[in-house]
Amino acid sequence: MNRREHLALLAMAAALLPAAKLRALEDVMEEAVPEYGLIGQMIAQPGQRAALVAALSEGSDAMPGNIAYLVGEDSANPDAIWIVEIWETKEAHAASLQLPAVQEAIRKGRPLIAGFGTRAEFKPVAKAHA
Repeated sequence: MNRREHLALLAMAAALLPAAKLRALEDVMEEAVPEYGLIGQMIAQPGQRAALVAALSEGSDAMPGNIAYLVGEDSANPDAIWIVEIWETKEAHAASLQLPAVQEAIRKGRPLIAGFGTRAEFKPVAKAHA
């Protein structure tokens, strides 16, 4: 992935954040220094985007080391979503995949997924200022 594509994905991630969520994220980032970020596009089975969002959102509120977990609907594709994750470490992200609630979300979501789009890992280095 070239620099332009990487910057475009980061801009897209920022666009997914409502102002209140962005302020809350800034407050959390004042205390924690994130080392790992992930942005990925997921394509739902036709007409199943809302169900996929619901499945992936379950259990995402209690993941140790997670600073932000955002799911947004793609504006151009009615079956696509974007997932933006910010973690204290890459290891915290890997450990989250073993949590029972996350395993259950994956189990529920898997049959609703038609495919995957762009995916990028990144190191958070700056936060937005309102």
